[in-house]
Amino acid sequence: MAPALPGPVAEHLDRHHVMSLATFGSDGPWAAAVFYVRTSDSLCFLSSPSSRHCRNLARDPRCAATIQADVSDWTKIRGVQLEGRAIEITGEDESRARQHYGEKFPVVGRLACAPAAIVQALAKVRWYRLQAERLFFIDNSLGFGHREQVDLGRR
Repeated sequence: MAPALPGPVAEHLDRHHVMSLATFGSDGPWAAAVFYVRTSDSLCFLSSPSSRHCRNLARDPRCAATIQADVSDWTKIRGVQLEGRAIEITGEDESRARQHYGEKFPVVGRLACAPAAIVQALAKVRWYRLQAERLFFIDNSLGFGHREQVDLGRR
């Protein structure tokens, strides 16, 4: 079992909603913004299996991601950079991801009350888990380019 993420890292991941996901495929590198939820030490997201980033992941699950707030002062940059593997999940893993995702994004958790367009869109998506293999926490308030590697107990 991987060690728990340090408090500031877990708090940062829980406070934000969008990660920029970078993949690589036959057409070259690609980046896409996806909503995510943290489940313990991994990030879960949903997306269309026909999207370029999901087609890339089906070919090669290796990926990278960043999660940070949009700021205009470089001294306020705080964020996470990570690399790992993202795979499609099903069964109990998918059910747990749906539950956590619904808690963070209630429109997904309460489909009976969701607009028809959301219900239709969710019927077409698949669920994915990004398991970080290397993770860095960036905090420029501690100095330009300050980043700390987080031990995930995986390599």
